[in-house]
Amino acid sequence: MLRAKHIGIVACSAPGAALCYSTICAEAPQVMGRHRNPEISLHMMDFYDHVRCMEQDDWDGVAHLVLRSVTKLAAAGASFAICPDNTVHIAMPKVERSSPLPWLHIADVVADTAKNQGYRRLGLLGTRYLVESSVYPEALASRDIDFRLPTPIDRGVANRIIFEELVLGRVTREGQSQFLRMIEEFRSVHQCEAVILGCTEIPLAVTPEASPLPTLDSTRLLARAALKFANQLS
Repeated sequence: MLRAKHIGIVACSAPGAALCYSTICAEAPQVMGRHRNPEISLHMMDFYDHVRCMEQDDWDGVAHLVLRSVTKLAAAGASFAICPDNTVHIAMPKVERSSPLPWLHIADVVADTAKNQGYRRLGLLGTRYLVESSVYPEALASRDIDFRLPTPIDRGVANRIIFEELVLGRVTREGQSQFLRMIEEFRSVHQCEAVILGCTEIPLAVTPEASPLPTLDSTRLLARAALKFANQLS
């Protein structure tokens, strides 16, 4: 029996990494058979160090932290790596040049899904750093998909909810209502067809049932892509 590839998860914040890990494990039996899952290793640096680098716009520092994690995952035997943190992908060009492992890029996974589902215009939610970066614009533009961002004020609102609530595992009604309001604006004002939940904790606050638009859940999409890739023949 062929064994699945060993998945390495570079964690940044705990709730998003845990959701990615649990999704792989929960959905693996549908792909691999009853009670089965691929081998998975997860490594996490001190989240404080990631946040400090982000706040200082030090993406070389973020890349250094990610490289330390992925090097340990390679030593543990991982075949490839994923990072269930969208904002970290701002540093990914710096990481990939020196990485001992190949990567599945979260924005490519989301953009491919959007293309396959026929979406032409998307809203993007995430940290202020992420939505003001080139991570998703580049991935979407290469697939001829248009996008809209929250207003500058709402970028700050989303950033606060993410860093003061969601990364700590807290989901509040106020936080949920703010995200739903932003999604409704994407729908009614910008005529978006779906919304990218471009922070791996936002799916904890925004469910498909409550969202005014179809959701592209970056966390679960990355987990499913990793599961599929792990079970492909070399």
